[in-house]
Amino acid sequence: MPIDKTVPTFEEAVADIPDGATVFIGGFGGAGGMPHRLMLALRDLGSKSLTIAGNTAGIAVPTGFGWPAGEEPIDHAILVENGQIAKVIASFPVSGSVSRKNAFELAFERGEIELEVVPQGTLVERMRAAGAGIPAFYTPTGAGTDLAAGKETREFDGIECVLETALRADFALIRGAVADRLGNITYSGTSRSFNVAMAAAAEITISEVDEIVEPGEIDPERVDTPAIYVDRVVARGAQGKGSR
Repeated sequence: MPIDKTVPTFEEAVADIPDGATVFIGGFGGAGGMPHRLMLALRDLGSKSLTIAGNTAGIAVPTGFGWPAGEEPIDHAILVENGQIAKVIASFPVSGSVSRKNAFELAFERGEIELEVVPQGTLVERMRAAGAGIPAFYTPTGAGTDLAAGKETREFDGIECVLETALRADFALIRGAVADRLGNITYSGTSRSFNVAMAAAAEITISEVDEIVEPGEIDPERVDTPAIYVDRVVARGAQGKGSR
């Protein structure tokens, strides 16, 4: 029987994400590159005590940073405000405005959510290492700062380096431009930033895409994430509560 990784609705795509799961959420910041409909479906599912990891933790709300005028921003804030997040691992967890705090910042100040700040390059390398089967690596980034507190350090060629461990997730929610039914994916714009590393570092990778085509319709030279790393694909036109 031919392989077909397409899922008809966003609700079905995220239905097995349990309480306590670690979830990668793709995208760089603002409106671009985020799996908005998968995030809505996860909110509606209501899984609690989640650890989410990604570049941001809700930069768009309440400022609307990066969103077209007249559109309601959808980002990590919908999960924070729904009381689903226990911990955030991110590089830029704050709002795009210094004067208006996002939902995560407010929850963090109330002591409701734990935060692990990771430099951007280190974060994506921790994910890439997990996908490559590398348990840990040394980097000079963060050496001599609070980010190195409690971590092993070592000198290489006279440069102090910090030992960072690989970062895996139970699920990755990512955004693609085009996928085929086998699960091969192409990205566009900021969707490319973290998704390649996230897809390889998660036990189950779920991609929200603009279009699903038949096998063979994607130029092999344009496949950014091979199907071997992808478990489910769902088109943005799919129906259900999470399809808004």
